[in-house]
Amino acid sequence: MSLLALTPVILVRAATGYARTGKMVDAAEAVGPAEHTFRLWTLAGEGRGATILHLWSVIRGDMRIMGPFPLNSDEARALPDRQLWRVDGMPGIFSTHRLREYTGITYESDQADDRALMADRSLARSGNLGLIVRSLLASALRTPPGQEQPDQVNLFDVSIANTTMEEALSQVITRAREEPRTGQADLVYFVNPGCLNIAVTDRSYRMVLHRASLILPDGIGLKVASRMKGIALRENVNGTDMFPRLCKAAADEGIPIFLLGARPGVAETAARAVQHAYPGLRIVGTHHGYISSHDDEVVDLVNRSGARLLLVAMGVPQQEMWCDRMRPRLDPGVIMGVGGLFDFYSGRIPRAPLWVRELGMEWVWRLKQEPRRMWRRYVIGNPLFLFRVWQEKTVRAPQGPSEYPRSHDDVPREC
Repeated sequence: MSLLALTPVILVRAATGYARTGKMVDAAEAVGPAEHTFRLWTLAGEGRGATILHLWSVIRGDMRIMGPFPLNSDEARALPDRQLWRVDGMPGIFSTHRLREYTGITYESDQADDRALMADRSLARSGNLGLIVRSLLASALRTPPGQEQPDQVNLFDVSIANTTMEEALSQVITRAREEPRTGQADLVYFVNPGCLNIAVTDRSYRMVLHRASLILPDGIGLKVASRMKGIALRENVNGTDMFPRLCKAAADEGIPIFLLGARPGVAETAARAVQHAYPGLRIVGTHHGYISSHDDEVVDLVNRSGARLLLVAMGVPQQEMWCDRMRPRLDPGVIMGVGGLFDFYSGRIPRAPLWVRELGMEWVWRLKQEPRRMWRRYVIGNPLFLFRVWQEKTVRAPQGPSEYPRSHDDVPREC
């Protein structure tokens, strides 16, 4: 009955797909319990509604409404032993992993989340209903199949690594393991739409980004921008989600960390919190970010601490400017700009709940927490950013810094 009721929608969507691709449907092989294979049908073409035909697999008994996303034979054979449970039961249309894939935070997925769906698939369960609602809302952010996935995404003359949380973390830890050498640090920065708005109008900041070793995509806005340009962004590799993983890896590897930035006392509180969460983590020093003319003292403090990883939280673009200027004098192997990170982990500002981040709405949470400071960045800055992406894609393709005049007046500088 469900498919019958949706027939008009399916016919319109199929006709649209046929006009774009010359075919109405696509089919792929999927694996069910006991290595049973079945055809998983989708409507042809990119855009919303392509997976509506998955309901046919539910009607046939090959899938359930709730459950882990279906795998093909190659994916099923490649599963490690700890994930073989995924082919013991029926796959489903809605799953926690698939929801987080829409917003680029699959690294937050816990096997227990999808295993719980197999234990209780009832639609009467409030958690399952919430998952369906969030999935339907977040599906608008789904990466269309077939989009290219280059190693770098270029926005406004800034090259951003198209990587995963795991790969980025591995790169940072590998470099931090090495013996400190003065002036040889890798500079790692995160950029979001607010940062890129600043980069458009501030040539000096943009040139600092050009000298970075690694620039990582922070926030749902980068995913939307990449999609507008026909590029699939692999993950939302933001600093707030990386920090606990970085602390765990540093604790395991014995890598010493220095926290520099934020208001007086905030870095110390954040240090105590993460050391409690990750026993063995070596936070070898902290200092607030109000250093003005005391650069020499701070540089000496960092170098004497023996830190191999320096996290700098002074806000954008001040922290990147400081890191770039002080790099020749600093010993740590990795220097990372982390914005308001210490405020979250000190408890001064609460982080958005996971369900909000699953919807790609963390910026709304931030706006609610700090409306006076954030309203220009989000209410004005986000539409301006998307307009600039559209302009870069359709009106002109900037070839270098000269395409972007320097100005400081049209967007806020907090990031």
